[in-house]
Amino acid sequence: MTHRKVSWLAPIAAVLLTAACAHTDVGITTKVKTKIAVDDTVRDSKIVVTTENGVVTLTGNIDSADAKARALALARETKGVVEVRDMIEVRTASTRGEAPEPDRTIGVTIDDAGTTIRVKTRLMDDPLVKAHKIDVDTRDGVVFLTGSVGSEKEKDQAIKLTRETKGVKDVQANLTIKGA
Repeated sequence: MTHRKVSWLAPIAAVLLTAACAHTDVGITTKVKTKIAVDDTVRDSKIVVTTENGVVTLTGNIDSADAKARALALARETKGVVEVRDMIEVRTASTRGEAPEPDRTIGVTIDDAGTTIRVKTRLMDDPLVKAHKIDVDTRDGVVFLTGSVGSEKEKDQAIKLTRETKGVKDVQANLTIKGA
């Protein structure tokens, strides 16, 4: 008898929890991630969704401008979203990354420049990483690595070193492996 009562309580609790969280940052993030996951245009993309005070930030590398536009539209259409910040990079065939250019204060721009220098220095000092083939660009604490590397091990090391660098909030790597 007790098992039956508990079995119907779980779905009700899940619905109530979902409703309670719907307008929280966690709830908004979940809704946006779900929309992206089921959308045919963007579902295979690796987009990171974060929400703070209703402001959704989309970060990642994506294969097409259409997929980027769709991801941004899905976020904007989500109930509870106050603003959407675009930190999505569309992959290009060039080795130069074109990181998004959000509105930044002078202080944030200076912080980003310092982060870029720290990351580039760490990559150049590492014997495994061929830093001269990696473009480093920082936007609002998100570091974009673009270029080519010689192996998966070198790619992993470049990402690891970047993540461990002071001032880095996130890493978006668009690194291709030569010969792969």
